[in-house]
Amino acid sequence: MATEPAPQPQPVPRRRNPERRRTILDAADAVIQRDGPETSMSAIAAEAGISKPILYRHFGDKSGLYRALAERHVDPLIERVRSELHAGDGLKRRARATVGAYLQMIGRNLNLYRFLMDRATAEDPRTRGDLSLVVRRLGEELADTLIDEGYIEEPVRAQLVAHAVVGMVQAAGEWWLEHPEVGADEVIEDLADAVVGAITGHRNALSA
Repeated sequence: MATEPAPQPQPVPRRRNPERRRTILDAADAVIQRDGPETSMSAIAAEAGISKPILYRHFGDKSGLYRALAERHVDPLIERVRSELHAGDGLKRRARATVGAYLQMIGRNLNLYRFLMDRATAEDPRTRGDLSLVVRRLGEELADTLIDEGYIEEPVRAQLVAHAVVGMVQAAGEWWLEHPEVGADEVIEDLADAVVGAITGHRNALSA
């Protein structure tokens, strides 16, 4: 009676070196900041001292690199905004600190911001979906805060106002990036006033 051949062991996938991955992301940061959001994958690979196939070996494809860069830069931004949102200060001071943290970080990393928000979202639906989900969750978290702190009682209105505020700050930040002649302090102050006005619905609360 013939015996079946013994099963052959399956090759174990090579684990990617996390330190090497960080080095490639560092190189991507550097070349994008230097050369702008249209930086090619070849330029990123050259900056890292590797070939493009090796770059893709670490991230799967350019979409994988986009998502790794988004996670690297968007997560800290959201955490900074979240920490300011939940600080124990008055509404106006929190609005000013939150807006200031957002504008400071996108202004300091302009080319990376453009690379992620314009190019990566245009070329990769998954990156676009991931970033949209982050913004949506931030709006939902703000809505919960408005209800918990008694600024707005109705859940539906809290959701509408919160998402409108998040969208307003994001859109105003985009405008400011195109108008560097306008001082950051002026934009922060006006945006903070607009945020508080949208939440409270009356101007006399702006000094809160």
